[in-house]
Amino acid sequence: MIRFIFVSALIAIWAFSGPAKAVDVQRVVSPGGIEAWLVHDPRNPIINLRFTFRGGAALDPAGKEGLANFASSMLDEGAGELDSKTFQQTLEDNAISLGFDAGKDNFGGHLRTLTHNRDQAFGLLQSALTRPRFDAEPLSRMRAQILIGIKQDKEDPSAIASRKLMQTLFPDHPYGRPTDGTKDSIESISADDLHGFVKRRLARDNLLVGAVGDVTPEMLGKLLDQTFGGLPAEAAPWALPEVAPATNGKTIVIEKNVPQSKLVFADLGLKREDPDYYAAYVMNRILGGGGFTSRLYAEVREKRGLAYSVHSSLYPFNATAMLLGGAGTANARVAETLKIIAEEWQRMAEKGVSDAELTDARTYLTGAFPLRFSSSGRIARMLVGMQISGLGIDYLQKRNGFIEAVTRADIARVAKKLLDTKRLTTVVVGKPEGIAVTR
Repeated sequence: MIRFIFVSALIAIWAFSGPAKAVDVQRVVSPGGIEAWLVHDPRNPIINLRFTFRGGAALDPAGKEGLANFASSMLDEGAGELDSKTFQQTLEDNAISLGFDAGKDNFGGHLRTLTHNRDQAFGLLQSALTRPRFDAEPLSRMRAQILIGIKQDKEDPSAIASRKLMQTLFPDHPYGRPTDGTKDSIESISADDLHGFVKRRLARDNLLVGAVGDVTPEMLGKLLDQTFGGLPAEAAPWALPEVAPATNGKTIVIEKNVPQSKLVFADLGLKREDPDYYAAYVMNRILGGGGFTSRLYAEVREKRGLAYSVHSSLYPFNATAMLLGGAGTANARVAETLKIIAEEWQRMAEKGVSDAELTDARTYLTGAFPLRFSSSGRIARMLVGMQISGLGIDYLQKRNGFIEAVTRADIARVAKKLLDTKRLTTVVVGKPEGIAVTR
């Protein structure tokens, strides 16, 4: 018998077409013991499924960097009796969207289908996960596409800067390796490597599922067993060591003959489960995550016209956390831009925020939260994200309360802990003028 628990996440959202409604998140456990979180909405004949396996590109073997990403590009390129062309044509003919993706911490995918194509769509997903072909033609074709992307990234200032920053922050940790791999590593990956990845990494014990749309708990339970029940019970053992980012205050310049330099910078962050995460989240909204209303935007763009955009974001990973930012500015104005960013970094650390800033940030963050639910696909992604972060099935009900509870004292405490210009590590790609470089 299927066991499911109904938990109302009582927030008004624009989740689907039509008036605002409350989202009811249900825990579904299949007869075979596979769990999923479901938002059942029968008004539109569409099902959106999001699924994730814990353990991503950071687990790629040394010398095989890019393996998880390569696998994500290959799983829908033929499976079972269907070769690549037939598999893709079947998806297209039935308006089924199926794809996979690889991050540093997780490997996942999505499925979107009309209800009347449900069985065929889930059957194709089951085949892709359990009977991928990795035939020579699509293998060669996708390898060529990945290599083209790697070559293009070598000329893209943003990609160059981001890659160098991660290498600098994590010189001896898998997080410092490129998710897409390198030319040598991609050329070394074989069909056997891809089959090994599927066998080792895709299992029921590291699977998380979110579903939204026209599917009942009973039917979802059956689909879970049919789709994922044939996977191994347990993934191969793995561990990712905890690591602190090597934020040491260096400014690294990579010369490139472009009229505008790309800047990326990093300081300490907080992992998602940290009790101070929400204080850091509100702080960052005021510092650089608030678009047109952030301090960095006001000082760098509006008052001085130094950059078209400037931003900062919290990046929590499984084994570390960072506060990352970026901007682009004319080569002649890089030094001034970095100076203003550092001043705002220090001002937040020393003086915190005002009552008005805190009120505005809390009002925006609580009021804008429903806009994240603009499609069933985004809701399915959030259901999985909640499970990844261990937020609890009632998170949607509680989330705004966490934001409202943040005080000026909380932000002051967190800002002193996270923000330090002596740690602020920067990579500049371009031909900046007047930069004092430390190496």
